[in-house]
Amino acid sequence: MIPDVLKSYGSLHHSAMAAGEIDMGTKELIALAVAVTLQCDGCITSHARGAARAGVSRQAIAETLGVTILLNGGPGTVYGPRALEAFDEYARDYDTDEH
Repeated sequence: MIPDVLKSYGSLHHSAMAAGEIDMGTKELIALAVAVTLQCDGCITSHARGAARAGVSRQAIAETLGVTILLNGGPGTVYGPRALEAFDEYARDYDTDEH
């Protein structure tokens, strides 16, 4: 019922996540950290898949989640492992290291 809003959001996403001075993998790591902070399971899924697709390593995911836990405390210990689990699922599809 709101196609213009969804189309605009899609354009914003495409523009914000496009490779530039910051590569796509790093942008996915940032987005994943924010997704954990916001406790957004759908966002975690989307950006875990994006990180796997961009070739991000499992170790980079873990280190990003470590920083997220540092800044979020307890909730980061719940949503961080969810993000790692989501990444593991998608990493198999994108041939990321250690899978």
